[in-house]
Amino acid sequence: MDYVLTTVLCLPLFYLLFIILKILEKRRHQNCYILDYQLYKPSDDRKLSTELSGDIIMRNKNLGLNEYKFLLKAIVSSGIGEETYAPQMVFDGREENPNHEDAIQEMEEFFEESVGKLFHRTGIRADDIDVLVVNVSMLACEPSLSARIVNRYKMREDVKTYNLSGMGCSASLISINLVQSVFKSNKNQLALVVTSECLTPNWYTGNDRSMILSNCLFRAGGCAMILTNKPNLAHKSMFKLKVMVRTHHGSKDEAYGCCLQTEDSENRVGFHLGKTLPKTATRAFVDNLKEIAPKILPMRELLLFATLSLARKTLQNIFGKSFNAARPMINFKTGIDHFCLHTGGKAVIDAVAQSLNLSQFDIEPARMTLHRFGNTSASSLWYVLGYMEAKKRLKKGDKLFMISFGAGFKCNSCLWEVVRDLEGEGNVWKDCNIEDYPPKTLENPFMAKFGWIQDEDISTFKFLQ
Repeated sequence: MDYVLTTVLCLPLFYLLFIILKILEKRRHQNCYILDYQLYKPSDDRKLSTELSGDIIMRNKNLGLNEYKFLLKAIVSSGIGEETYAPQMVFDGREENPNHEDAIQEMEEFFEESVGKLFHRTGIRADDIDVLVVNVSMLACEPSLSARIVNRYKMREDVKTYNLSGMGCSASLISINLVQSVFKSNKNQLALVVTSECLTPNWYTGNDRSMILSNCLFRAGGCAMILTNKPNLAHKSMFKLKVMVRTHHGSKDEAYGCCLQTEDSENRVGFHLGKTLPKTATRAFVDNLKEIAPKILPMRELLLFATLSLARKTLQNIFGKSFNAARPMINFKTGIDHFCLHTGGKAVIDAVAQSLNLSQFDIEPARMTLHRFGNTSASSLWYVLGYMEAKKRLKKGDKLFMISFGAGFKCNSCLWEVVRDLEGEGNVWKDCNIEDYPPKTLENPFMAKFGWIQDEDISTFKFLQ
């Protein structure tokens, strides 16, 4: 009788214990890890030197003297060096009339170089992949790019595929967020994320300043990465996703139209970068930080900021406009060890650095990535990450903050935890002589070689044309 009574009384406890274990087991499989990643480094014959950049500009007969001067100023101040990469059609002199096969070739070369190397290095087979996400914003094809990868590497029939387009430079974090969602409802998964941009069909050949600027910034590149939620692979992984926040201001017309693929007055398709872009990016950035800061920063820093803000507001109410105390700032370094910033341009990096009060050491990876590889759209973040890894900055337990911007207008950010000390093995930055970075100067030689464009003698300019 006592045995039966004891059993009956313990049943609720056993059931409660079962529920707790089930929740813990489910949470254990919902973690998102980056197992490995592979950056794309095109062959040296695709490097866009200063001389070739000048040739490309000069053969665009739609440009006038003012447009040449604008491009000269933009390139010199862009922060981009002489070793960035461009698609093959630029070297063939066919940027005005590329065909569809040129665009497919650009993507196929990236797939072969990056996805193939990633499978080889990790030992993971293509038919081990459960989820495939491909994001290339400005190329639509049939079959889709994800289907091309499935066919090329002979993946399983039940692989879940997603093909994202039109998501801009912030697409890679969106892809990871999609994978994270899949992981929450499926155990023991392996996901392949492929992130890039296709420049071949999107090289602008008109004279609209808001569109020719993109030719100065965007370059060929890409990244493939394998993610997992398998608990037995956690110790082999590189990074663990802690928090992700996505901010979208597409409901505001000004934000929606500041980055837009459209046609100019001559019906030439290009990518418009509006004058409202800096203000729009700032608003999205601030809103994103407001949401993610409480999730990644220690409570003491949040309390200090709230106290100082309240004190400042109180004193302003008492003394009025005569009280000019500086606005308090949150010290993000209290919860973050490394900052992985989107290389949207020198001005973007500087603006984010100023907002977060970052040092030159903090933004060095972003600056060097822009200088060496340019803005490779959604894959830019991973080149910045690769630089940190090659420099052996990433140690076990470090917190890494990623932030990116994209058309729409979007601002996405996330926090990673470094799972193990990283040495940068198999990293393309090793092939770039990482010991030489940062170089003594980032001065762009374009002005020295093409400064004559500043000559006000239009007759001379026409003669050179």
